[in-house]
Amino acid sequence: MIAFRICLVLAFMSRIQEMPTCEAQASAPAEFSVLGVRIDATQIPDVILKMDEWITQRNACHYMAVTGMHGIMEAHHDPQFKNVLHDADLVVPDGMPLVWIGRIRGHALRRRVYGPALMLTFCRESAAAGRAYRHFLYGGDSGVPEQLAKFLENTCPGIHIVGSYSPPFRALTPAEDAQIVDMIDQAAPDILWIGLSTPKQEKWMHQHRNRLRVPVMVGVGAAFDFLSMRKQQAPRWMREHGLEWMFRLLQEPSRLWKRYIIGGAEFIFLASLELLGLRHFESGSRQEHHSKYRAS
Repeated sequence: MIAFRICLVLAFMSRIQEMPTCEAQASAPAEFSVLGVRIDATQIPDVILKMDEWITQRNACHYMAVTGMHGIMEAHHDPQFKNVLHDADLVVPDGMPLVWIGRIRGHALRRRVYGPALMLTFCRESAAAGRAYRHFLYGGDSGVPEQLAKFLENTCPGIHIVGSYSPPFRALTPAEDAQIVDMIDQAAPDILWIGLSTPKQEKWMHQHRNRLRVPVMVGVGAAFDFLSMRKQQAPRWMREHGLEWMFRLLQEPSRLWKRYIIGGAEFIFLASLELLGLRHFESGSRQEHHSKYRAS
């Protein structure tokens, strides 16, 4: 099994070296597909511009999925979750395998849209520019969003955090859910950061997009733990060379071994078949939705 996986990795990596020409990059669309999941070929500066635009327009509740290999495999095994990703306003490549596939497809992607980096960069730049955006932190273990709030206030002088909440891990009752929606609406954030892990956070955003008056929702998963210093991040060189999975697996083997060993091997196998043209994956239905703000 290990030898088979190494062979697949080598075949996969050999295709990555076939970097696209400038002509291919110019003609490539702004998105590509991985196992039937649409990925937007974008980078952090472009994502931040889009978030600023959504906040300025304030005409809908937009949500963004920050997705890596794990999210792709969840969507592969769950058609409903695939539709959740297809309904997202942006699905950005948080994972070097997706960046490598994007390059093969003709996109000049320099690096991944790493959730913690996206969150910290957006907060720093908007605060430094004097854009008084209102932030709400939703997710993480008890105490984690409060720790994250302190970190952001120290790191991004001028940031305006209007609320934080750590929901219970069990399913919420309708009454509890309504209370949370009301709490968020009362805080009136411009951006709602969600740290519930994939696929829970994407499903939550999809279910609540028509119930909240929030211009932007972003699911950043482990960013809550990393930026609050609750968990250690992999060294930068590992993150930028597709080795973060190894670091995280060594930290939490009992929780992550299925995701990275079994799921990782399956992803490499299926992605290799797709890249070689040996298998085609159907896309989920991209439903048109225009979630307008409710009248206050």
